[in-house]
Amino acid sequence: MTSNPKRRALLTSALAIFVAAAPSAANARPTVVRGTGTVSVTTYASGFNNPRELKFGPDGMLYVAEGGTGGSDTTAGQCTQVPAPVGPYSGSSTGGRISRVDSNGTRTTVTDQFPSSQTAPTQGNLVSGVADIAFIGNTLYAITAGSGCSHGVLGTNNGVFRVGSNGSVTMIANLSAFQKAHPVANPEPDDFEPDGTWYSMVAVRGALYAVEPNHGELDRITTSGSISRVADISASQGHIVPTAIASHGVFYVGNLNTFPITPGSSKILQITPDGSVRTAATGFTTVLGVAFDNRARMYVLENTATAGFPSPGHGEIVRVTGGKKEVIVSGLNLPTGMTYGPDGALYVSVWGFGGGPGMGQVLRVRLDD
Repeated sequence: MTSNPKRRALLTSALAIFVAAAPSAANARPTVVRGTGTVSVTTYASGFNNPRELKFGPDGMLYVAEGGTGGSDTTAGQCTQVPAPVGPYSGSSTGGRISRVDSNGTRTTVTDQFPSSQTAPTQGNLVSGVADIAFIGNTLYAITAGSGCSHGVLGTNNGVFRVGSNGSVTMIANLSAFQKAHPVANPEPDDFEPDGTWYSMVAVRGALYAVEPNHGELDRITTSGSISRVADISASQGHIVPTAIASHGVFYVGNLNTFPITPGSSKILQITPDGSVRTAATGFTTVLGVAFDNRARMYVLENTATAGFPSPGHGEIVRVTGGKKEVIVSGLNLPTGMTYGPDGALYVSVWGFGGGPGMGQVLRVRLDD
């Protein structure tokens, strides 16, 4: 395991050393509520394969993007690979999944026809697939992170896909090709992923806006497939690994930052639709989710709030009100996504990395008034 602080690879190389301890950590570190009032945490749904970001649909159901279960196909010698020790990747053309969860917490598969890939065995075979989903009207869109030749899946590309009611998937925008044709100002060669590792996406005024951490950018994708860069985050911020995005008047983007973890070193950027970037808030750690409630309070999901490397039982949710930060939930097991529900609760995916098949969960966090 390298200690190079530039070695990032989005919770891959660092997380590997904790995979073996994952099942016991789940039992040893239950979620702890530290906020005041009536904040409570319950398990809403289980049985996910590396769950990532999640959204509620117009039907009132929760949709969860999942990395899937990886695969054994390789493309070594056929294209540029992700540098060792994170790469080379291996993968499969199927297994990346989207699940739908009803009000009773019952999970069903919408589709599992997306690629799913994993890091090198020495890095724990950590899996990526579908990164996030969003709705425009009644149409479901997905963005992928585990596709492409550099991820071991020949003949595929990371992109934005339209998902049909029957589970069919149709690419509308090839993000792998876009990134190769439009490089950012300051890519990091130590962990460069040619096909990108897209993390989160929101729908705003009929278009999709997606954040890519490895290259460091925010892009706009129309439903007709046009792609344009809103902001080259790497140009002004360097390799800060931007991950989570929320829309609240403007865009709010949180960053993971590099490893080893320095508590308080992550931040929330404010990005306007014309690409202006400024720092909105500081003092966070390994941010993988941002959400706003109906009172305009911001919630920040921290994968691991302690120094060192990502580890189970150290995730937190921080509420920001008028510049004041309050930890309302701690003890989360490797949380990777968060959304604010129509019922006024937060929904958080946990065991988004490092757990075995079916180990992922979605927690419901009931908020105080």
